[in-house]
Amino acid sequence: MAIVFSVLCAVVYGASDFCGGLASRRTATLGVVFASQGVGFVLLLALMPWFGGAPLDGDWLWGAACGVAGAGALLLLYRGLAIGTMGIVSPVAALLAALVPIAYGVALRGERPSWLTIAGIAVALVAVVCVSVSPGAPASAEAPDARRTFALPPGMPEAFGAGICFGLIFITLAQTRAAAGLTPLLVARLTTVVLVALLGIAGGNTRELRVARPALVAVGVCGALDVAANICYLLAVHSGLISIVAVISSLYPASTLALAAIVFGERLVRVQWAGVVLALAGVAAISAAH
Repeated sequence: MAIVFSVLCAVVYGASDFCGGLASRRTATLGVVFASQGVGFVLLLALMPWFGGAPLDGDWLWGAACGVAGAGALLLLYRGLAIGTMGIVSPVAALLAALVPIAYGVALRGERPSWLTIAGIAVALVAVVCVSVSPGAPASAEAPDARRTFALPPGMPEAFGAGICFGLIFITLAQTRAAAGLTPLLVARLTTVVLVALLGIAGGNTRELRVARPALVAVGVCGALDVAANICYLLAVHSGLISIVAVISSLYPASTLALAAIVFGERLVRVQWAGVVLALAGVAAISAAH
């Protein structure tokens, strides 16, 4: 079941990021994170009577740590999606989000995946790289040597930072106990909301905590999907290895690209289609090993 929930997590995460990036192009990033996490907090409160659990002190602390990482991840990611190319920023962040938990699981938790699983992880990582490829613009006549100049595309620094923070989210949630239920996620949402509010107040940008009317629906859907994805991840990581669950969950760019193609009519290039195929192959290899 860990593989199934991991795949669901990836699909829902991708949809959530798409909505968050869309909303960030219509209103301030602070407002998107503040409101979407607020929506998630309310939804989790409603679910607590059924899935509240029995948390210990450690579960509360790890939930708070997840909230700190979550604030950084979402602020950086949505900012990157707003100023950069969605089909590049999201996969780059996902690649780092996968590598951080892999290094943690193997180096610190002593996880030893089978060779078939390792092959599946390698294929999945290649898939993340492939779906991040975007057709480049040809050099202009006025600047024939433009291709020789290296410069990070817009949103790349944000993507790198977001990826590391997402990796920390995966790690911190993995430290919680299954018996804690949804409490760690509730604490994480509350922590993120408080931190973002304090950022807005400290920076004198309280107006940016508001969400413009055109972005309200996207923000609400983003918050709901983010909660659903986190629940799927918890169910997956409590029944499987973090080095496997995190990699599959990090395949969410395929979902983001698919939505971009459906909603905006964006076309995938051949390498990106190859990435989608490799992603399915990687998931199949990992599933066959368990």
